[in-house]
Amino acid sequence: MREEPLEQQLADLAVDAPADLIDRIVARWVTVESPIGELFVAYTDHGIAYVRRHGAEAAEEFRRRFQRPLVRAPRPPAGLVSALRRGRSSTLTFDLRGLSDFQVAVLRATRTIPRGEVRPYAWIAQKINRPRAVRAVGTALATNPVPVLIPCHRVVRSDGSPGEYIFGAEVKHRLLHDEGTNLEELHTLARRGIFYVASDTTGIVCHPTCRHARRITPPHRKGFRTFAEAAAAGYRPCQHCQPAPTVATPAPGLSRDEER
Repeated sequence: MREEPLEQQLADLAVDAPADLIDRIVARWVTVESPIGELFVAYTDHGIAYVRRHGAEAAEEFRRRFQRPLVRAPRPPAGLVSALRRGRSSTLTFDLRGLSDFQVAVLRATRTIPRGEVRPYAWIAQKINRPRAVRAVGTALATNPVPVLIPCHRVVRSDGSPGEYIFGAEVKHRLLHDEGTNLEELHTLARRGIFYVASDTTGIVCHPTCRHARRITPPHRKGFRTFAEAAAAGYRPCQHCQPAPTVATPAPGLSRDEER
């Protein structure tokens, strides 16, 4: 991979450059191991900006997309290796400049899905107060610049099937399996018309992969097609998985043509 001569040019300046100048001009890159193999990760002074499978084309694609020189970093940014190992990125910051407000809202909602759990595309759409924009949510996730770290692999179809993924459906399934997500049970429930499960002892309704739903014993488990049916039966939403999510501030920038 070719290196940028920018550092040498800055070193040749007659007057010392500000200490943080190079970080404002270039992006750094590293390669790190992940559950799906070696990843190319580029980051700026604003945070992690780009994640792809390692290869020469990853760096070239970054340059074309971001129009920013790349310099290899001596070590990964703080928290990156741990985030990939644990499947939790709460300590990381991301550089999402250049994305639309809608895309950013989708990625922020996606980031809240815990390891081992999944949510349907419609849940993301409702959470960002765009309930009719399910297809647009899928499009936004398909162009996620930082997959794995912002876990778009945890967004699935309502029937429990994994759906599409930037690294392929097989990789998406493997990631979910490694995180302990029971997609087979989810798919079985969906075939029976069950998309929400509730406990008749706690009076709470959840998404099927919610950590609380997994503790409901069979004699006390009730299934529902819609959240409205569960609510009508007297069940209240789980605070953890938010089957009826509290809506966020509407994300601007989505035209009527995209709302389909």
